[in-house]
Amino acid sequence: MTPQRLRELLDRVAGGELPVERALDEIKHLPFEDLGFARVDHHRALRVGFPEVVFGQGKSADQIALIAQRLAAAGHNVLVTRIAPEAAARVASDVPGAIHDPVARTLTVRVSEQPVATRGTVLVVAAGTTDQPVAEEAVRTLEAFGQPVARLYDVGVAGLHRLLEAREAIVSASVLVVVAGMEGALPSVVAGLVDRPVIAVPTSIGYGASFGGLAALLGMLNSCASGVTVVNIDNGFGAAVAAAAMNRA
Repeated sequence: MTPQRLRELLDRVAGGELPVERALDEIKHLPFEDLGFARVDHHRALRVGFPEVVFGQGKSADQIALIAQRLAAAGHNVLVTRIAPEAAARVASDVPGAIHDPVARTLTVRVSEQPVATRGTVLVVAAGTTDQPVAEEAVRTLEAFGQPVARLYDVGVAGLHRLLEAREAIVSASVLVVVAGMEGALPSVVAGLVDRPVIAVPTSIGYGASFGGLAALLGMLNSCASGVTVVNIDNGFGAAVAAAAMNRA
């Protein structure tokens, strides 16, 4: 149940077009629907502006499919993150319109095309090619939330001229999600070029002393650029949610 859908229902009831009983039937699962193994939060879009997202890791294909079906039936766009290829193939066969992105490790179902008022475009910047799975998770999340999004990849600080060549795209974005592994320096450089929010995403990419992304995380937390927001290691989804909230008009 989205804010737009609830407003339509109330307007139709108030105008006498829809019987109260029919309206009650449509909203009877607010605030959640108990599936036994999960309580699907149909009320989340009304509270925070985004529908519930399914974290696929650790869930069976049957569980993911049923949750996705119930979210779609309630009029929500469906986003599943961290879904294994085998589970994605099974869910896609059970849920009409499901699209699997193996790079982003996401599965999406577009149900509603309701326009979203935004301040502009969110630019997802990735330092290297190996950072792209995390960057693409951010992209797919932003798209699922109706956000205008653009990509700028393989512009790490080892070749700074690649980043500076795209300065026009960088300064024109309303929010930037910057993804980097190794020493995690790229968000500091980007934040020094713009007057917009920068959300830094450390990745687990790097050699031994990167400690699975801990070095990049600490580097971003200690950024010399003011105001950089940092999310957890490999958390492209969390960065996208924060960017979407910042980009609301």
